Amino acid sequence: MTKKISIGFLPLLLSVQIGITLKPAKAQTQVAPTTATKSICPRELGGIVDAVTNRPQFNHMRWGILVQNLGSAQTLYSRDAQKYFTPASTNKLLTTAAVLQQLGANFRFRTSVYRSGNGVLHVVGRGDPSLTDIQLVALAKQLKQKGVQFVKWLIVDDSYVRGEVVDPSWQWEDIQSDYGAPINSLILNQNIFSLKLVPQTVGKPLQVLWNDRNEAKQWKVINQSVTAAKNQPNKVNITRDLKGAILHIQGQLALNSEPVIVSLPVVAPAEYFLRHFRSALASEKITVAQAFVSASSSKPEQELAAVESPELSKLVTETNLNSNNLFAEAFLRVMAIKKPINKNQTSADAGLQVMKATLTQLGVDAAGYFVVDGSGLSRKDLVSPEALVQTLRLMAKSPAAFVYRASLPVAGRSGTLKSRFLNTPAAHIVQAKTGSMGGVISLAGYVNPPKYQPLVFSIMVNQTEQPLQVVRQAIDEIVVSLAQLQDC
Repeated sequence: MTKKISIGFLPLLLSVQIGITLKPAKAQTQVAPTTATKSICPRELGGIVDAVTNRPQFNHMRWGILVQNLGSAQTLYSRDAQKYFTPASTNKLLTTAAVLQQLGANFRFRTSVYRSGNGVLHVVGRGDPSLTDIQLVALAKQLKQKGVQFVKWLIVDDSYVRGEVVDPSWQWEDIQSDYGAPINSLILNQNIFSLKLVPQTVGKPLQVLWNDRNEAKQWKVINQSVTAAKNQPNKVNITRDLKGAILHIQGQLALNSEPVIVSLPVVAPAEYFLRHFRSALASEKITVAQAFVSASSSKPEQELAAVESPELSKLVTETNLNSNNLFAEAFLRVMAIKKPINKNQTSADAGLQVMKATLTQLGVDAAGYFVVDGSGLSRKDLVSPEALVQTLRLMAKSPAAFVYRASLPVAGRSGTLKSRFLNTPAAHIVQAKTGSMGGVISLAGYVNPPKYQPLVFSIMVNQTEQPLQVVRQAIDEIVVSLAQLQDC
């Protein structure tokens, strides 16, 4: 079996070294022990939650908690619910709610190829985060069917999404990882590529295998890694020489270890798209004389080929189920189509304005949050537990209620909650969005207790130095208690 890890790099003026200690993959949290079902009266909930949050090891962290009845908005428990917290990926609850309200569950991203003059083709991307090489082949086949055999000028229009390809407030360790991949008009393969490191005989360098021949041609690899003896520790360092397209590979893998797949964010996403589209055209024997990327919008004459993304409902599910940052950022930028963009305004800024207006119209108090991105990757994002609960509760009454709720991970069953709440009363009756980054752990969603009315909750922990599993286990204990509520 091949093990997959994610590494990346940051385009700074100095080299960046990334050290990875390779260990067997772990679930998001340790499997919870079997918990006997018991009945909890609402009046007992406060004492139970306080007993968890007031443990001595949690003295230095901040807890923000709000639990309400879904239908009546009656508060069952509140602790600093109106204060700001760093939300991490629970921020996606705001973004996906807004994009569903604004564009509708049936919206699709469209990528088009236009004829603009004799022998000139314009590729216009509109920020589809789901586009892959499969769709590029489909575009090439459509062009072939339209009789295109020779392209004098192939122009890739990267002007639809305006602004930096990464949020300026993201931290460098996030930008150099695949979960912090760049966002632009022409996203392809989620703007990441991969290579595989394979042990050889002891003392020999690791074999480097590329899954993308186009990318392999872009890089010079200085391989100073080594294959170690059996059962030796595995550690790989990858350094990008930022003076040129050079990757330095150092470290070791044991002889009997599995191959490792390394995922990296692309550096120039529009050029990455162009290389792959030229390959797709070549596979259909369509010759391209000249090709380049344009940052200015074109006025195409005739659409010759087009592909569309799956429905927004499916893309939202990918976003929340697997906490996909790139999808969330694409949603933020596509919402800008609902607002005229000022000359000096980015698509992200315009999207934030639309998102705020949409959530306000929904009924979410605008004073309850201050966000700067769509994914929650920025540490400048500030959201109150109350804002998340409001969003969840109000979306449950909206036309998009089913799609929104169905996009959330299910406890013990799917997405980022697949390995949490196993063998507990909360299994399969909790649907919630997870969030985590250094010092931040959060969970917000819905609970359907068998003996009580449906609940909505948000639990946010900031400024914690405790191990991730310890805090998650405490959060899970609280949620399990919610699952055992009954009228009494």
